[in-house]
Amino acid sequence: MTTSKTTVRAADHLVDQLVVQGIDQVFGVPGESYLPVLDALHDQQDKIRFVTFRQEGGAAMAADAYGKLTGKPGVCMVTRGPGATNASAGVHIAFQDSTPMILFIGQIARSMTEREAFQEIDYRRMFGQMAKWVAEIDDASRIQEFVTRAIRTATSGRPGPVVLSLPEDMLYDMIEQPAPPAPISTVRFQPAPDAMAQLQSRIVKAERPLIMAGGGGWTPKGIEALARFAKKQDLPVTASFRSQALMNNEHPNYVGHFSVGTTPYLADALASTDLLIAIGPRLGEMTTGGYTAIKSPIPDQALAHIFPAGEEIGRVYEPAISLVSDTESFCLAAAEWDPVAPGKFTKRLTDLRAKYVAFNDPSSVEGDPLAPYFAHMADVLPADAILCNGAGNYSGWLHRFYRYRAPGSQLAPTSGSMGYGLPGAIGAAATIPEREVYAIAGDGCFMMTSQEMATAVHHNLNLTVIVIDNGRYGTIRAHQEREFPDRVSGTMLTNPDFTAFAQSFGASAIKVEDLDAFKSALAEARSRGGVNFIEVPLDRSYLAPGKQLS
Repeated sequence: MTTSKTTVRAADHLVDQLVVQGIDQVFGVPGESYLPVLDALHDQQDKIRFVTFRQEGGAAMAADAYGKLTGKPGVCMVTRGPGATNASAGVHIAFQDSTPMILFIGQIARSMTEREAFQEIDYRRMFGQMAKWVAEIDDASRIQEFVTRAIRTATSGRPGPVVLSLPEDMLYDMIEQPAPPAPISTVRFQPAPDAMAQLQSRIVKAERPLIMAGGGGWTPKGIEALARFAKKQDLPVTASFRSQALMNNEHPNYVGHFSVGTTPYLADALASTDLLIAIGPRLGEMTTGGYTAIKSPIPDQALAHIFPAGEEIGRVYEPAISLVSDTESFCLAAAEWDPVAPGKFTKRLTDLRAKYVAFNDPSSVEGDPLAPYFAHMADVLPADAILCNGAGNYSGWLHRFYRYRAPGSQLAPTSGSMGYGLPGAIGAAATIPEREVYAIAGDGCFMMTSQEMATAVHHNLNLTVIVIDNGRYGTIRAHQEREFPDRVSGTMLTNPDFTAFAQSFGASAIKVEDLDAFKSALAEARSRGGVNFIEVPLDRSYLAPGKQLS
């Protein structure tokens, strides 16, 4: 007696793998190089939605937002050549931000390789430095092997992007359908008991310990455990660059974040710290003030570095204690400790918290035109509102005066990529539609991906775009004024009528001239739903909070 084998088209088999692994959104731009996959997605519309973008960079940024919010790989699909090069902007963000992502690229037919066929690129060479793994599936029978490996690679250790290219002829192949894989869960790495004992001992002996939380791969459980650990031990908690949502900013143990131009009180706190407990950050350039706030290779502070990938520990800074562990496992274990030095750090914690509160107060920059706007947003928006932004000097106001209070409430690229705010907000609104979502952008930042207004409207998403218009590339102008005063070159911009531009896509749009008008516009946007747009002109004499050209 013989048993008949079930066959399946390669493209359908690929989509089946995503469905089994719980991927319910795919972000992309269609292309002829992966038509069978688009056809397969048509049959799975009730399980997986294809969110059509207008440019591949925006699609990859939205996939990054999905990965940040869910912990599952954000999936992006693009065509070969120009599609892949456009998408590389989002892949680079996912790499530097440690976000799980899988980029699928339609590829030329297998018989055409090495001829410089239409839009041919060797993606192993192109993405070699900005992805954890790059491969091409040239044998359809191995699709399940490649996809499950891609998911494990993207989510394990230090999370990051994986790139898989799909030869277009391979997608038509018929193969025997294998047994479906089990859903993949993230691999956890428990901290070594002896290293944990060393850390306890260090905390007991320390006089001025400081926690710095950051990096990717955090979970709600890990974030909650971080707060318990800090509270039990009376430890002040800072966030690395654009990781402010890792602790409720209203928690008494939260004392601020490290960013471009670190604030004086935090610079002093870091300089005087005798034990730095770094939970998750890579300790990169922005967080460390260009690798000067912490001395390399041997820091002045005793460094306990907790990171899920051993090869990252010691890359720049030699730690006193190395803990190869994911942040959830470490924080859950540390949160179970009894207080090891009761009351010893209370005074310093109280002092640093008071300095953060004063720094966060918009009155700390008297007369500043923008600080009250973000302070108002912090006052009226729900704790779980998601704020997405790219790069630009406007973000200095946002990060300083808005208080992030829930996991996933801050989506911002640590890579400093412009254009992220709107695609990130689209990814967030498509992924968690029950939460309020805001894209914050400068005029230069917004125009880099402004075409995705069409995407937001097309997919009937609920989000609000707030554009701060100062008519220039403000961050670069600030650098110019520092290095070459009064020699403006290449940084001035001529902008469209932003409200008319937004309305042309079908968004509700308004330009506000003062704080009262902004409060009213924000309230109306929140009650109305749909896609909203608010333009906020910024006094062009301002370069940063409280800092003017003069």
